[in-house]
Amino acid sequence: MHRHDVLILGSGLAALTTALKLADQRRVAIVTKRQMIDGASDWAQGGIAAAVDNGDSVEAHVHDTLVAGAGLCDEAVTRLVAGQAREMIAWLTANGVAFTPDPQAPGGLHLAREGGHSRRRVVHAADATGHAVQTSLLDRVRAHPNIETFEQHVAIDLITGKRAGGEERQVHGAYALNKDTGEVETFAAGHTVLATGGAGKVYLYTTNPDTATGDGIAMAWRAGCRVANLEFVQFHPTCLFHPHAKSFLISEAVRGEGGHLLLPDGSRFMQLHDERAEL
Repeated sequence: MHRHDVLILGSGLAALTTALKLADQRRVAIVTKRQMIDGASDWAQGGIAAAVDNGDSVEAHVHDTLVAGAGLCDEAVTRLVAGQAREMIAWLTANGVAFTPDPQAPGGLHLAREGGHSRRRVVHAADATGHAVQTSLLDRVRAHPNIETFEQHVAIDLITGKRAGGEERQVHGAYALNKDTGEVETFAAGHTVLATGGAGKVYLYTTNPDTATGDGIAMAWRAGCRVANLEFVQFHPTCLFHPHAKSFLISEAVRGEGGHLLLPDGSRFMQLHDERAEL
């Protein structure tokens, strides 16, 4: 049996960030079904939206997000995320992420533009931002004495039960299949974090990685959690399609820099659906 203060299922940027934020005070275990580098985070190309330019503002970032969300955004969450974006860029930089610089820019960072944004505010590391952030945080995770990682461990179910005299079910860790040994192992923890990503791979054609199978959502539901908004599945808007191969993701930054989407006859069509066209 493995015992830790905090158990994190998943190894993407949410998982790694949570682990690093907690590890100075708690013993943390990260359990992931494949390698630590696998997952959607490493595939992200474009960058991270943050109002870091002097001519930009958190309010403008919030406005663009609410407009793009078409009434479905939680405004309090939107303001929290946009408001902390600059701080998180600084935290990532301090943790070794080398964002693409622009010596002429007031903030020293090159900014790209992507869909839904009224101005350039996407901080990036060339065209492989996800990989740059993922590998930098992985280096920090592997070097931290309070973080233990378990690759090739497929989480099967959460361990639930009631404390003496308690009425509500509580989570006490998880069971995971060790793919190398074929044995089911017990991970006991006072706190369990589900950072397992989405379920996009239930669709035949998707830019989601093979690991996006909704495990965490299913485990949470079986444990008694309320699940909501399952109809919202993220599909990356552009990819290189081949009927007999995996779809190859094409960054949103391609359209942000002026790329056009064309029909087979070479004509544009996005302007028929939205005045912003490809953006």
